[in-house]
Order: sequence, then structure tokens, then C-alpha cells
Amino acid sequence: MTDSLSSISERKQDHLDIVLEQDVSAKGIRTGFERFFFEHVALPELHLDQIDLSSDFLGKRLQAPLLISSMTGGTGSAHEINLQLAAAAQHLGIAMGVGSQRAALEHPELTWTYQVRKVAPDILLLANLGAVQLNYGYGLEQARRAVEMIEADGLILHLNPLQEAVQPHGDRDWRGLYARIEQLVAQLPVPVVVKEVGNGLSATVARRLAECGVAVLDVAGAGGTSWSEVEAHRQPDPLRKRIAHAFVGWGIPTALALLEIRRQLPHLPLVASGGIRNGIDVAKAIRLGANLVGMAAPVLRAVCGAQEQAVIEAIQAVIEELRIAAFCTGSSDLNRLKQATLRRQDTWDPVPTPRSPATG
Repeated sequence: MTDSLSSISERKQDHLDIVLEQDVSAKGIRTGFERFFFEHVALPELHLDQIDLSSDFLGKRLQAPLLISSMTGGTGSAHEINLQLAAAAQHLGIAMGVGSQRAALEHPELTWTYQVRKVAPDILLLANLGAVQLNYGYGLEQARRAVEMIEADGLILHLNPLQEAVQPHGDRDWRGLYARIEQLVAQLPVPVVVKEVGNGLSATVARRLAECGVAVLDVAGAGGTSWSEVEAHRQPDPLRKRIAHAFVGWGIPTALALLEIRRQLPHLPLVASGGIRNGIDVAKAIRLGANLVGMAAPVLRAVCGAQEQAVIEAIQAVIEELRIAAFCTGSSDLNRLKQATLRRQDTWDPVPTPRSPATG
């Protein structure tokens, strides 16, 4: 069923406004990164300015291992946000994903709200569709259109079963999606990334997705924005609102999802997202096995009402925090950071170095 243009735009604007104006962070659950600390190297024998944070990901050279995670599209204000985010990504040499493009596929007059190549010709740019739409008439044609619409380098399929379960008129049929994802991966000429939206991927689900041929997984764990909480703020029905609020602490902490998936899939490229708030979190995620680290809500708050330079400065702060964390662990680049001594807060035992694909 195709939603009306007005209802789609209203929903997209609601999501933006709620994330910016309400406390929709997960409650009673944290990312898990607070459970770890790096062994400080008091004499690093390095020049801070020469720390190399660059890496290759999906065929693109990145100056820092950061992804501006999928957020928005479908409204005029969303387009302005996407342009500012893309311009910052271009300036800093990092990656970006757009929000779900279903709105533009069903209403092509919204296509322009997702298009950012004019300000970001060189970035790693990822298109985005809900995986569940493969059960509602979407397939290769719609995936191709989403990619071509924004001249993307790859396609994100996002998984949001909890959000759909508590959303008014959410999509309820999630049967048979592994087979549909496998078929799409085999047919689409660009890499497919599968991500959760903030409740985490388990190692079991990750392994099955890897068997489907998915190129990258984004663990998108719990501890950041709770989309069930976002939907609770949109619910007009008091009973459904109560049900949505009940899941505010639901999910797999980001650090746990990352650890367990990397253990099961030592060679698959992974993105860590979900509650990443600073460059120290980024450094811990890299050390625990991530190849790329995604941030959404903090970047969105920086962009709204700010000038482009302020957005750049907010992301630069994260990059500089990551650089200092690498410096203070004696790591001259990301490969060495992956081997830095990281300890558990409860036992002080060092965390084993994960097997993971090289940054290139």
C-alpha cells in the first residue's frame, strides 16, 4: 500500500522533530563501550600530527573511518540537512548514508530531497531501503532506482522489526526475507550493506546474512537513539504508546554485538553504530573489530540550525579525539590501533585482538 505524499512527509518531519526535541535515548541499557579502557602509553614515540587515520572501504579511500549514518530525506528541511552533512563528508573525506528512500520511490517528486552529489562528488555514498519492503512488492527494480537516484556506491537494507511493530500501520510480515535478500544481493551490481536501526544484530542473524552474500554488516546496537521511543511519541493511541515505551531498553549493546559478530565472522567488513558519541568510542569500536564507525544523532543535532562550518567542526572534534586516542595508545595508524591493549573494567584483563580484514 502506497502512503500519500502528505502522510510520508509528515512522518519524516515527525521523526526529525522528535529526535531533535525529545529525549529518545535508550534507557536502562548502554552501548557497552564504558566496560573497556585503553592502556595509556605515557611515552608513545610518535608525532601526533602524523597519525594516519585513513583506510579503504568499499573501494573508496576515507580520511577517517567514519560514516554519517542514515538519517533523513523526504522533506525540504531534510534536503537541507542532507546537503550540509554531505558537504561536511566531502570536506573531511568520510562516508555518508541517506535515509530510507521509499518516500522518493513512491513519490518521485521527493527525489531531490535525497540528492547530494552536487556538493559531495567524491564521498562513499550509500542508498537506503527497508529490507521488509522486499515483502511488499519491492525488488531489484526499486533497489536499482534507489542507487541510481543518488549515484550511490552501495545500498543499505535496514532492519527495523521493533520500530515497525510499534509504529502506526507498521509492516508486520517479516517472513522469507533471508531468501529475498540473498536474491537481491546476487542481482544488484553494487555492494549491499545490512544494518539494524538501533537494537543490534546478533551473531546468529549476522552469520545467516553473511551466507546470503551481504558485503558489509552494520551492528547498529542498543545504547543510542531508541526508535521504539521515537514511535511512542508519535502514537495517538494511549495503549500503543505504553507498549512502545516498554521497549525503550530493548536490544543488544553495540559493543557486545560487535564483539560477538567479529568472533563469528573474522573476515567480513563491519560497521559499528548505535550510541557512538565521541572519538574515544570510535577508537574502542575499531579495536573491538569495526572497520567503519557510524554516527547519527550527534551529527544531526550539530547540523540543525548551524552553519556548515559548525557541522564540520563537530565531526572534526570526533576525528581529533580518535587521533589523540591512537596517539595515547602508541598507534601510528588504524591497523596498529586494532592491536592496542584494551582492558575490561571489571577484571582489568586485556581483550584479545580480534581477527578482522585489513583496513584496505
